Amino acid sequence: MENKKPITKDTFIEELVDNYPGAVSYLMKKGIRCLVCGEPSWGTIESAAKEKGFTEKEIVEAVREMNALFLIK
Repeated sequence: MENKKPITKDTFIEELVDNYPGAVSYLMKKGIRCLVCGEPSWGTIESAAKEKGFTEKEIVEAVREMNALFLIK
């Protein structure tokens, strides 16, 4: 299996969707829509989370959870 690079708050949504499709439902459950009309939204995880009122701590926690769930070890 191929190792993928870790997800960070600076990971672009398009890259996240391409590399970790399961992250779409994770973000939707958190209230972050990362797909609009079937296309990824532009921006980073951090910018999308801040638009939804996430604190820095909540962003760090979401990134940590996504790495635990989706990163191939």
